[in-house]
Amino acid sequence: MQPTEVLALEEIDLSDMEFWRRPYPEREGAFATLRRERPIAHFEDPLLEGSVIEMPRGNGYWALTRHRDLAEVSRTPQVFLSGPGAVSLLDLPPEMVEYFSGMISTDNPRHARLRRIVANAFNPRTVRAVEASIERLADEIIERARTSGTGDFITDLAAPFPLEIICTMMGVPESEYPTVLSCSNVILSNGDPAYIPEGADPILAVLEAGATLTALMEELGKYRVDQPVDDLTSALVNAEIESEKLTQQELASFFVLLLAAGNETTRTALAHSLVALSDHPDQRRRLLEDFAGLQATMADEMVRWASPVIWMRRTLATDYTLAGVELAAGDKVVLFYNSANRDEEVFDDPFVFDVGRTPNDHYGFGAPGPHFCLGAHLARREITVMWRELLARVPAIHATEPPVKLQSNFINGVVRLGYDF
Repeated sequence: MQPTEVLALEEIDLSDMEFWRRPYPEREGAFATLRRERPIAHFEDPLLEGSVIEMPRGNGYWALTRHRDLAEVSRTPQVFLSGPGAVSLLDLPPEMVEYFSGMISTDNPRHARLRRIVANAFNPRTVRAVEASIERLADEIIERARTSGTGDFITDLAAPFPLEIICTMMGVPESEYPTVLSCSNVILSNGDPAYIPEGADPILAVLEAGATLTALMEELGKYRVDQPVDDLTSALVNAEIESEKLTQQELASFFVLLLAAGNETTRTALAHSLVALSDHPDQRRRLLEDFAGLQATMADEMVRWASPVIWMRRTLATDYTLAGVELAAGDKVVLFYNSANRDEEVFDDPFVFDVGRTPNDHYGFGAPGPHFCLGAHLARREITVMWRELLARVPAIHATEPPVKLQSNFINGVVRLGYDF
């Protein structure tokens, strides 16, 4: 996929949803233009449409599109804060920030405390126990797809696989899987009509979905305090470091975050990688001939190629000069990971899909710094296992139509993707 530069610099508006509905080559072309001509560009805040809840527009934001600028910002968390809201271009009420992004929208010392507690529960023993279930779930899901599949790769494979792993990790009852899937789809939908019914208020729908997941997690968390078992929820609610424990709200926020970060990253990477392997039969052939030799690099290339999370936001605590641009305290900067992952200064042939790419300093799990994805190892393992099993059991699997994209400027998601064995 080569970029197509059809937009002049002045025509590029990253706040306009019509931009994100453009074909992928045109979007990539626009970011190539920005990296070359205006790597730190200012845009007005987007207009929020279709909701009765008013979100005031601020003073806009600075879009960062180069790999090196994202690295500098991510490694300077004392200046570039996450606390005011990492996942919204608009300033949200503090309670909404807490509700939906939790740890990802916190700064030290609170962020260090939360990450310390979560990392202690997310220890190698817990992850190893989950890894054993990855193999089993991959086998079960592939067999279901072969015997009673719908013909939609998202429904049959990409969505249920990471979701069931997360629910297994957390000890969520199987009866709640459909609810968890539905709520996570709504939260990450960006108002896409595929998940938000026509006429429904998108913000209210997201709030209701968040409330449903919060109630589920609070009930499970309370039960695991007295009845602990070998799952991540039990580890989290009973983890104590220097007399500190997670509150029920923090546990619920972490669950919503885990669904978004863990579920969506793997789901989106699997979807885009099916398209990539269908479009690049030479790369499929390489994997079929030497999967063992390429498994150390393939998952990272699939994540780079997909760039599942398009951006994260930071807010300046003080004035700062970044690459010669004067930024002021209170300014918002938006780190476009998708653009950094195609930066010509860092990647040889960035628009070539190469399952053996090395080095591969992509930002598919976030840039270096305190907010680097805690579950990166798990996501790599999920992607590797699923493709190992698919290529071994149904090596001819391929996409049968172009992907139906999620209408979002935040998640590079796929709503529907026809496939066949």
